[in-house]
Amino acid sequence: MTESTFPSVVDLPAGASAPLVLDGPAGPLEAMLETPEADVPARPLIAVFCHPLSTEGGSMGNKVVTMACRALRESGATTLRFNFRGVGRSAGEFDDGEGEMQDLLAVVEQVRRARPGWALWLGGFSFGAYVSLRSADAVQPGLLISVAPPAGRSWDFETIALYTGPWLVVQGDADEIVDPQKVYRWIEHVSELRAPPTLIRIPDTSHFFHGRLTDLRGAIRNGVRDHLPDVIAHG
Repeated sequence: MTESTFPSVVDLPAGASAPLVLDGPAGPLEAMLETPEADVPARPLIAVFCHPLSTEGGSMGNKVVTMACRALRESGATTLRFNFRGVGRSAGEFDDGEGEMQDLLAVVEQVRRARPGWALWLGGFSFGAYVSLRSADAVQPGLLISVAPPAGRSWDFETIALYTGPWLVVQGDADEIVDPQKVYRWIEHVSELRAPPTLIRIPDTSHFFHGRLTDLRGAIRNGVRDHLPDVIAHG
């Protein structure tokens, strides 16, 4: 892999895509930084979004991840997606969420160092939602976005230290991999312990949002609207 540094704000024009190599606990992490298009008012906000299960082909190129990031850029955010350890050109091996959480925390540290004063959001799809949820209490993002969080599967959601800030959950009602009813029951439990997250249910929608990616895009754009920082002033 070719070494790279985190580009400064002025190094990235509107609509830019910058492949990065970030430092990870198990070695280099492959990442992609993308800025809003020129016709979108840019905001001092970077959103880090995590991909689904590595052992099932999940990567930062997953279509749900890329659509979620597109929706965030259309809202004015700069987005960063990256490959967990053992995926693509990222070093290391799958670690069932433990090492992946450390990967995310390392990425967040580098983002905050490179963008001091900017808001930082966390998000993830499926396994990536689990990893970002586990990390949120430590990171304290301005907003947490969970797409199809895998409650009720093999990962322990009961002992997670709950993040108490703004939180958006998007779930398809016809999800064949993550049981929607278990997600809804988990959210009811969570809502007894903290302020209820904002839940957006998308009818007749499978786990990978087949034929419904545009609905996912709209759900995220609408769901984050009230949490956006002011646009970047120029001149």
